[in-house]
Amino acid sequence: MLFPDDARTLDAVPLYRSRRWLILSALTVLGCGGPFPQSTLAPMSGYARDIDGLFGTVFKFMLIVFVVVEVLLLFTIFRHRQRPGAAEPRHTHGHTVLEIAWTIAPALILVFVAVPTIQTIFRTQAPAPAGALNVRVVAHQWWWEYRYPDLGVVTANELHVPVGRTVDLELTSADVIHSFWAPRLFGKRDVIPGHTNHIIFAADSTGDYLGQCVEFCGVSHANMRLRVLVDSDSGFAAWAKAQAATPAAPAKNSVEQRGQEAFRRYACIGCHTVAGVSAGTIGPDLTHVASRTTIAGGMLPTAAAMLQKWIENPQAVKPGALMPRMGVTPDDLTALVAYLQSLK
Repeated sequence: MLFPDDARTLDAVPLYRSRRWLILSALTVLGCGGPFPQSTLAPMSGYARDIDGLFGTVFKFMLIVFVVVEVLLLFTIFRHRQRPGAAEPRHTHGHTVLEIAWTIAPALILVFVAVPTIQTIFRTQAPAPAGALNVRVVAHQWWWEYRYPDLGVVTANELHVPVGRTVDLELTSADVIHSFWAPRLFGKRDVIPGHTNHIIFAADSTGDYLGQCVEFCGVSHANMRLRVLVDSDSGFAAWAKAQAATPAAPAKNSVEQRGQEAFRRYACIGCHTVAGVSAGTIGPDLTHVASRTTIAGGMLPTAAAMLQKWIENPQAVKPGALMPRMGVTPDDLTALVAYLQSLK
């Protein structure tokens, strides 16, 4: 019991409480450690730096207000504290100067916050310049489709962009409202069925930047992840060329050919596109699935064991996923995984 009648235990209660607060304090401090791959405080594009700068500006105003209010509060508490023999402080009812001051002060604070906010909105919402890379982003429950109309490329979940080049993301949804956000590159934007929103940004340096859907969109909302891979100019050109090409046909009588046959036999072709094999539109385009680092909407690495786990029971990995459990036999599963891994 927390408070038994045993006096010795009661004497130990302050020690118990101090230890409890020490543990809570330690956990709080540990929560301030890193790394934070989705932190807005490490901007890697002009768009993200504008947001970070606005945050810094607003924080400074908040800090000034906090200090002024706390100083006045502490002064009042100390100056008018109860003291033996001291007369009761004089009561003031209605003070025109004070009332005008605390009406004008919040209005000025709002002006100081509104001006940089509006400037940031105009900078981040400016139209894309000529020559920007156009990418159409289509949200699905629970994965992302990326279409590069000028390059003839369609992929999923991993967005490739060239470093330093302005990118115009056209965002829409195939089902419900989602929200697209890679915090180190740009602010979040709602993705709405029947409507197109835009995100326009240019990444500063190459790298792999994580993001996710940030609008509740169903049972696997938390499993709707994304990656933005910023490539060098040559790296992006090579990637786009490879993605636009049709995968080589598997060798005759190979395990990959048996996997291709299983891909057709188990009705995978009804949902997924593989150039030269099928043209399904319900699930992600798998033409070059083996060139991606992840599958299942960014949840699993593209490894044989993970592909097998996903195909065997998608619902166990991602509850609510539209992909059904196909009942693939062990031999067919091995061949199917080998075929998918050949699609680079």
